[in-house]
Amino acid sequence: MIYRKRTYTINPELYERFTQFFHEYLLPNQLGHGARLVGRYTTLDHTEITAIWEYDSYEHYEKIMEKIRQSELHQKAQKKRNELGNLFIDSKEDFLEATGEYHFSKHIVSVSGYITNASGEVLLVKNEHRPDTYELPGGRMEQGETLEEAIHREILEETGVNVTITGLTGIYQNLTQGIVCIVFKGTYQSGELRVNPGETEDVRFQSLTDDNLLQWITRENFKIRVTDAQTNEGISMESYQVRPYELLHRMEW
Repeated sequence: MIYRKRTYTINPELYERFTQFFHEYLLPNQLGHGARLVGRYTTLDHTEITAIWEYDSYEHYEKIMEKIRQSELHQKAQKKRNELGNLFIDSKEDFLEATGEYHFSKHIVSVSGYITNASGEVLLVKNEHRPDTYELPGGRMEQGETLEEAIHREILEETGVNVTITGLTGIYQNLTQGIVCIVFKGTYQSGELRVNPGETEDVRFQSLTDDNLLQWITRENFKIRVTDAQTNEGISMESYQVRPYELLHRMEW
């Protein structure tokens, strides 16, 4: 992988015009021929603009530039530059290579709920994209949600019922797909069971025993969450922000 750093010195009064020219001509031509834009940056006074592009190799860069110079959009860009006059005062170009991997690994956080009714039956769903098994209701957190908000929302969306959360029984990491799932325990509060078209094709309260568990939950990773929830009492959970620190919510069971 190599990176091309292109820096333009401009008159700040022409910043908007230069940016429009970039978006209309330079960006689509580069992307259309296989370059990858890492980012585009400007100084606070808008006297310099820097774009950093990524290529598989220097040879890859040369092939892309050859195609760009032969393109119709490049000819239009040259004509537009002649019409607009000098868009920049000076420019320079450098080629860079990375010195290591510094980004944080990314994981998806999901929540799931072991919810029982007054008869001790467990709330189960069959998802349309996993029709071979039933499982506990749940799904991915959304940006800005607390864990408790997420579990309430997901269960309501998937099943139509409101619940009371009484515990947190396990944390499970799927290394294959980069998913961390947090499983809660709770009880039915209100609402009528219903499916969510496009997501769940069946929703029910079901009595689960050692004898019939595998008949309903056929995937081992989902079965473990149920058996753990049946035996675990629960642990503490917090939601907070930093810079500055602010405790948003804490639950203890």
